[in-house]
Amino acid sequence: MTEKSRDNWFYRLLDLPVGFVAGALYPLKAIAIISRNRQLWGYILFPILLNLVVGVGLYIGLLRPGLTRVEDLAVALDTQISTWIANLPAWLGWLDVTGEVLGWFLQAFLVVGLLIATGLLLVQFGAILGSPWYGQLSEELEKLKTGKVTTYEQGLLVIFKDIWRALAFEVKKLLLALGLGMLLFLVNGVPGLGTLVAGIGGVAIAALIVCLDFLDAPLERRRLRFRDKLKIVFGGLPATGTFSVVSLVLVSLPFVNLLAVPICVTAGTLLFCDRIYPRRFAAKEEDRPSN
Repeated sequence: MTEKSRDNWFYRLLDLPVGFVAGALYPLKAIAIISRNRQLWGYILFPILLNLVVGVGLYIGLLRPGLTRVEDLAVALDTQISTWIANLPAWLGWLDVTGEVLGWFLQAFLVVGLLIATGLLLVQFGAILGSPWYGQLSEELEKLKTGKVTTYEQGLLVIFKDIWRALAFEVKKLLLALGLGMLLFLVNGVPGLGTLVAGIGGVAIAALIVCLDFLDAPLERRRLRFRDKLKIVFGGLPATGTFSVVSLVLVSLPFVNLLAVPICVTAGTLLFCDRIYPRRFAAKEEDRPSN
C-alpha cells in the first residue's frame, strides 16, 4: 500500500463518526437553505402540488386498501393462533400471550413495509414528473455551493438521450432491486435469523434506491454510468448511508412525504457539493465550461 493510499484510509477512518452524523442532518440543512433562498421556492412549489396529486392517488388506490388487508391478515392470524392454543394442554396456555405478541409484530412489520412501498412509489412518480424543476433546483444549489455549474452536452439530440438515459436508469434500479430481492427471498427461508436478515436487507435495498434517486441530479448532469453512481454511493459511506435511511423514513411517513421529495432532492445535492464534488470532481472540472 502506497503512502497516499494509507493517508486516504486514515482520513476516511477519521471521517467515519463525522460522516455518520452529517449524512443524517442533510435534510435539515436542506430546509435551512431553502428558507434562506427564496429564488429556490419556484422550483419546489409546483413539484409539491404534483406530489399532492400523486400522494392522494396512492393513498386512495394503495395505502387504504393495503392497511385494510393487513388488518384482515392480523385478525385471521390471531384467530388461527387461538385455535391452535385451544387444542394444547392447559399448562401451555401461556403461549396465548406469545401468539398475541407475534401477531402484533407481524402486523407492525407489514404496515411498515406498506408505508415504505408507498413512499418508494411516491418518490418514483414524484421524481419523474417533477424532474424538470428538480434539475433546475439542483443546478441552482450547485451554483450557490460551488460558484458554478459544469456544462456538458447540449442540444436537441441531448433531450432524446436524456429520456433514454432516464428510462435506462429506472430499469437498472428495478433489476438491481429484483436481483437483491431474490437473494433475500432465499435468505428468508433459512430457519432462525433468516426473516430478520431479509427484513433488514429489504430496508437496505429501499434506502439504496432512495439514495440513488436523491443524488441523481448532480451525478446525471455529469453523464455517469449506473455502476459509477453506485460506486459513489458506496464510496460516500457512512454519510450516504445515514442520509439514505433518514430520507427513506421521511418519504415513508404519510403526509410528510408530500414535502419530503423536494427536501431530499435538495439534501442530496448539498451532500454532493459538500462531500463528493471536492473529492471526485473539483480537480477534473476546473477547466470545463460553466454557466
